[in-house]
Amino acid sequence: MRDVSGAWRRTAAGAGLLSPSGEVAPTIFAEMSAAAARTGAINLGQGFPDEDGPAEVLKAAREAIATGANQYPPGRGIPDLLAAIAEHQQRFYGLDVDPQREVIVTAGATEALTATLLALIGSPDDEVVVFEPYYDSYAAAVALAGARLRTVRLRLPDFQPDLDALADAVTDRTRIILVNDPHNPTGAVFGSEVQAEIVRLAQKHDAVIVTDEVYEHLVFDDVHRPIATLPGAAERTLTISSAGKTFSVTGWKIGWVHGPADLITAVLTVKQFLTYVNGAPFQPAVAVGLRLSDAFFTGAARIMQEKQALLARGLERAGFEVISPRGGYFTVADAAALGGTDSAAFCRALPERAGVVAIPLSAFVSRDHAGDYTGLVRFAACKRVDVLDEALRRLEAAF
Repeated sequence: MRDVSGAWRRTAAGAGLLSPSGEVAPTIFAEMSAAAARTGAINLGQGFPDEDGPAEVLKAAREAIATGANQYPPGRGIPDLLAAIAEHQQRFYGLDVDPQREVIVTAGATEALTATLLALIGSPDDEVVVFEPYYDSYAAAVALAGARLRTVRLRLPDFQPDLDALADAVTDRTRIILVNDPHNPTGAVFGSEVQAEIVRLAQKHDAVIVTDEVYEHLVFDDVHRPIATLPGAAERTLTISSAGKTFSVTGWKIGWVHGPADLITAVLTVKQFLTYVNGAPFQPAVAVGLRLSDAFFTGAARIMQEKQALLARGLERAGFEVISPRGGYFTVADAAALGGTDSAAFCRALPERAGVVAIPLSAFVSRDHAGDYTGLVRFAACKRVDVLDEALRRLEAAF
């Protein structure tokens, strides 16, 4: 293969996909999904539901297509969705948002995150602090932007960070503190003292806080509190979320960023040269979703919590040690007792051995720290109950 130079190399290296010889490996998600297709295994690896979202939301998308909402929407997003996002932030969190100046619609949360990093990183000396394990696109996007990644490890048993380690990681070189809460892949929800320390450090070192809150409506036994609601945080926080997880429409790729107008302008300047715009008929449908009754949102969290509990019970019966999540789509389990001390090897063997696909937690950490999470495996609970039941039956039979 020809030696092709460019930013793609540092992006692949940042994501841990570039071998010493220069070969690019597929992501673990692509590899495991291919294994599921090849073996007929049940895919509890990737975080996409296998049930459609609310009927009202799907109906609104069909109506938008039928009535001609099929051309470019405005660059910031259609006015009704911008207004619905502002209403949502006020309704759930008491945040006053100017829909014309402080919100943009993006092609999912991943584009929102990448556009934000590309917009705000200005020097190779800039650092982005993330909590490890981290969603794999974070490292790739930080590398693409040309910044340095600094990690703060989340500790068992509750996947909370050590505050002293956090303080050591955030310095005057820190441009962005990137916070994923509720957290993927661990299912953790950060405590108030962690949130307060993030804000304190951002103020001290003049850093921007970027939050990935796509699981905001899937918090169990509590309510989500965005960092932007903390004193002194709003003026330096960009809040990212999306419709995919809340409304079970991950393929629509409708996300958004909310924050101060000057930071939003910076992100929009980059975002408009990425996808430009997207999802014209899905934008009015998401506006309908954001205005659904409180019962929908509380019901979505309750249903996901019940699925997580079902998954946890079955994993424990199969011999895993389960770390109970506090929110989101995923449950982390320790496979060491089942011979899974090397979680990557364990997951690669699992489709053939048990007919189930899972993802090793090592896929979400830097190579230097993979040993800190050995034996840990992530399972997705966002599937139909009958699918979860069958997957758990297979795991119990295998182990």
